Parts: sequence; C-alpha cells; structure tokens
Amino acid sequence: MLNRVILIGRLTKDPELRYTPSGVAVTQFTLAVDRPFTSQGGEREADFLPIVTWRQLAETCANYLRKGRLTAVEGRVQVRNYENNEGKRVYVTEIVADNVRFLESNRDSGNGGGNSGGGMREESPFGGGNSNSGRGNNNSRNNQDPFSDDGKPIDISDDDLPF
Repeated sequence: MLNRVILIGRLTKDPELRYTPSGVAVTQFTLAVDRPFTSQGGEREADFLPIVTWRQLAETCANYLRKGRLTAVEGRVQVRNYENNEGKRVYVTEIVADNVRFLESNRDSGNGGGNSGGGMREESPFGGGNSNSGRGNNNSRNNQDPFSDDGKPIDISDDDLPF
C-alpha cells in the first residue's frame, strides 16, 4: 500500500508553531495549490490544503516560511476525527509532511532560501548540507549573499574538513 503526496504551492499565511504538552514542536500552515484547469469563467482555481510538520522540521518551517512563499511539500494524507462540543463527529483531512523544500531564494521572497528535510535528513535553510547551521545562528552573515566572495580563495584549515 502507498500513501504519498507531493505538492507545490504557496502559503496562505505564516506557519503557526506550537508545542505539545511533552515539548514536541508542531507547525501548521495551509498550502494553496493551483488546479491544472480553469473554471468555465476562465479563472484558475486552487485547493487549500492543511499541512502539518513535526519536531525539527516544524521549527525550521516556522523560522523560514512566510505567507506567499512558493514551497514543495512531500508527505502523506492523514484523516483523523474527534467529537466536538455539540457531540458531532468531525473529520479532518491533512497532509503530514516529512520533507519541505523552499523553492524561492532569499531575493525572490525576502526570506531565507534553500531546502529543509525532515528527521535526520535535515538540510540547512541556507542551502548547505546536513547540519543545523540555520538554527540559533542569527548573526548578520545570514542576511548577506553567501556567494559574494565568488572567485576568491577560501581560507579553511584542515581541522574544518570532514575528510
């Protein structure tokens, strides 16, 4: 059996970051995804899909995603239900994301650029490899173009190399 979804769309508002009572981060946001056809009036329609992310991915999304940002989401469809205050059964369908890609660069949207994956595969929101360098490192270097010294030698000691 297979339950896999890949979506590309724009956020309808900034993500909402919350924490469970046990301290696990969870972020919710809505992704507007265009339909592949137009209505009879010639207008483009969209679906508004609720997205949920957990743990480190949730914190990364909350820190770097903003309203209007073009984003790719990979995950699974989940349907849950609960009983509301009136005793009625309410069903909620949402996408639980395990991989989120930021598809616009810093210049395109005024926010961070790069990719972010879930779990141990997380990548830096600044396009780097497997690290948490984008978290807790809010110095002025994050707002500069990382390729501004293009063509100049880079001073790296042998201790900084992973091989």
